[in-house]
Amino acid sequence: MNFSTMLSQLGNGMVTTITIFGLTLLFSLPLGLGITFLRMSKNGVLRNIAKFYISVMRGTPLMLQLMVVYFGPYYLFGIPISRSYRYIAVIIGFVLNYAAYFAEIYRSGIESMPAGQYEAAQLLGYNKVQTFFLIILPQVIKRILPSVTNEVITLVKDTSLAFVISVSEMFTVAKAIASSQTSMMPYVAAGIFYYVFNFLVATIMEYIEKKLNYYR
Repeated sequence: MNFSTMLSQLGNGMVTTITIFGLTLLFSLPLGLGITFLRMSKNGVLRNIAKFYISVMRGTPLMLQLMVVYFGPYYLFGIPISRSYRYIAVIIGFVLNYAAYFAEIYRSGIESMPAGQYEAAQLLGYNKVQTFFLIILPQVIKRILPSVTNEVITLVKDTSLAFVISVSEMFTVAKAIASSQTSMMPYVAAGIFYYVFNFLVATIMEYIEKKLNYYR
């Protein structure tokens, strides 16, 4: 196999990796905020359900969660598993897992806000929804960006776990090529891809932090 053919095959895996990454962020960030609301709810039942969910998602391996999402419908309900469901299962597994982590990050940011912010908003005539989305949330985002950046970088590397249910992302393709060609080059190429991808993510997040005047 020549170098151009290898890069072409790795490119297909690269597209899958980037898609998993993008869809996970797209759905897990808002879902995490929703779970945060439940976690901070005055309703004890909702609060404990969210707390238990976060505990399970953070306390068990992502690899195991992917297997449960993929094989669970068949073993629990006898629902046939189609080949196309593998990719959907990966997205569901990643979203559920990362939403739990983002929920705790959101919660720490919200709880760090001084009570005076809420009191000032109330004096200005804002209701609770307006106070949160117009005053509290923008400030929370500034505070939690470093933690979110760490999770996003981890997500880039975690996409390689999709191999556990036979989804051919970047690392899986590199491993298959390396095995068939008895060469380290596919691993080197994959390593460079992950490094460059993480470098771009870190650069973009740093730019956002500066735009939000985080360092001021």
